[in-house]
Amino acid sequence: MNSKQRCLAAMRGQVVDQVPVFPIIMFLAQDRLGITYREFATNGHALAEAQLNLREKFCVDAITSCSDAFRITADLGAEMVYPEAKPPYAAAPLVRSEADLKKLGRINRSEASSRMADRVRGTREMVKAVGDTCLVLGWVDMPFAEACSICGVTPFMEMLYEQPRLAHAVLAPLTDLVIEFALRQLETGAPMIGAGDAVASLISADMYRTFALPYEQRVCAAIHNAGGLVKLHICGQTTHLLDAMVQSGADLFNVDHLVDLARARQVYSQANLCFKGNLDPVADIMQVTPLECECRARKCLHIAAGARYMLSAGCEVPAATSDEVFRAFCEAPVKYARQQGLIGTEPGSAHMKVGHNMIRLKSLIPPFLFVNFVHLCGCFCN
Repeated sequence: MNSKQRCLAAMRGQVVDQVPVFPIIMFLAQDRLGITYREFATNGHALAEAQLNLREKFCVDAITSCSDAFRITADLGAEMVYPEAKPPYAAAPLVRSEADLKKLGRINRSEASSRMADRVRGTREMVKAVGDTCLVLGWVDMPFAEACSICGVTPFMEMLYEQPRLAHAVLAPLTDLVIEFALRQLETGAPMIGAGDAVASLISADMYRTFALPYEQRVCAAIHNAGGLVKLHICGQTTHLLDAMVQSGADLFNVDHLVDLARARQVYSQANLCFKGNLDPVADIMQVTPLECECRARKCLHIAAGARYMLSAGCEVPAATSDEVFRAFCEAPVKYARQQGLIGTEPGSAHMKVGHNMIRLKSLIPPFLFVNFVHLCGCFCN
């Protein structure tokens, strides 16, 4: 089973040879290739090379074309700032009032200068390089996140309360652009689109259902209609949103370290959905030894045993993470399975028994007891 097969099987609820490893990687990839973040974010070829280089060095099962949240914003004409060592951003809001809505119809689709086209090129290069051996995700930001990029986070949050009609008037055309962007990346052969909506973690569940969820649903439906899959990435504290997020239509959900993984497991498993997470990128990866990182990854593997699950940090893995620690993180699933006697020790003999056994056990005992059992059956490291 190769990386792409492993990831797709996990999302379908099928037995896998080992838990897939799918961390979000941007700064780490850029750093290991020895390029600036500015080049990583503005040159699709460099982005692809950075992701491919990282995959070659470590056993990650999925790579993405994620770099920043300002591709559509830039192509709509915003004045952009491109720092050498940080992600790009808009110098000023593009939309401040209803009179500015006309700007949302002026999108740059030039192959030479469009930032959207640049990401499409990067996605295409990754797909061409890995073929069917690795899962490649294109990337978009969901309409709510795009609205915050275009209007500014604070002004758009104020708009939700003071001018809700205008907020919807901003979100509607952005949804069409997000869908267009996603479909262009699917055309490269990428089977899946990652969709960020991190800023949605800042609003209440009611506001999320009103201003974020309906537009996420439109994007997910359009991607599905085109034959693609969707990963919804809302980092931050999303416990209050979990029950609503499962209604988005996404196929894979990110769980940040601020969210209790057992609670997320309960919600996503009841909906027969796949989730990934949720090591603290700093406290569980960057600042620890390889053994400590492996132990903390094993805790996640214990909690998620038998579920549709991929191992990941809660959000992006920092560039300051050592190779030794990141390798320990990436190798944790297969080492965990071997230590538990779940797979063979010879290369190519990895036949995961945990999926069959846990699914059978889950059918015999109540869900709340099953979660407790999963906690007890592993040896936690301190």
